[in-house]
Amino acid sequence: MPLILAGTPLGDRSDASPRLAEALRTADVIAAEDTRRLRALATALDVAPVAKVVSFYEDVESARLPRLLETVRDGDTVVLVTDAGMPSVSDPGFRLVAACAAEDLPVSCVPGPSAVTTALALSGLAPDRFCFDGFAPRKPGERTRWFAELAEEKRTTVFFESPHRLASLLADAAEQLGADRRAAVCRELTKTYEQVRRGTLGELAEWAADGVRGEITVVLAGAAPRDVSVADLVGDVTRRVEAGERLKSVAAEVAKETGVSKKELYDAVVAARAD
Repeated sequence: MPLILAGTPLGDRSDASPRLAEALRTADVIAAEDTRRLRALATALDVAPVAKVVSFYEDVESARLPRLLETVRDGDTVVLVTDAGMPSVSDPGFRLVAACAAEDLPVSCVPGPSAVTTALALSGLAPDRFCFDGFAPRKPGERTRWFAELAEEKRTTVFFESPHRLASLLADAAEQLGADRRAAVCRELTKTYEQVRRGTLGELAEWAADGVRGEITVVLAGAAPRDVSVADLVGDVTRRVEAGERLKSVAAEVAKETGVSKKELYDAVVAARAD
């Protein structure tokens, strides 16, 4: 039998699926990020687990892993649940999944709510291409480098932040990414006081300055395409070709990213190299 990653409700317990209730009812072992929350969830679902329940939070994840891995090897079913959402997505679980995969042990999933896709859908920002970046960096130096990457990121970015750091993060973002860049702050998703605040980074920083409570997910619009010409790109393409990349491939990639003509860019680089 497999390791089962079981998605749990973000807040509204009526979002729980019948498969989640069945997984909790029939598991041999339940590894829970918070055993008290697990028991409250089981009660709400009218489930009386017969499984052995073990805690599986960040500080004990490495220590608990060998025994849980052995349990899966022995053919027993281990159900992994976290406080809310999908295990392993900025929550405990990744190491256990990787260990099972390395031994070709079965891993299954009971799909469930995710703050990432819920916030993305509610944000009003482009959902066709997006990336998830976990929790925003805490240290100033790491945060500055992170913002430098986001400055050129064309995909919509979703990330988590704690409520007491949100105001400073939005203020820094407005300063480093531009106050006009659009974003959305999603607070307490699926809960009684759910709130989605949309606007520019400048507007959101002003709104958050007085303090915000609850679980926070931020959705940031991708960077606007730069208005560049073929001449602006010749130097960058030439350097990549001189470093060993194929001109045809680099010209196609850069043209696609910037919207310039691939043929014009290719010809311009050939002419520049000939000179």
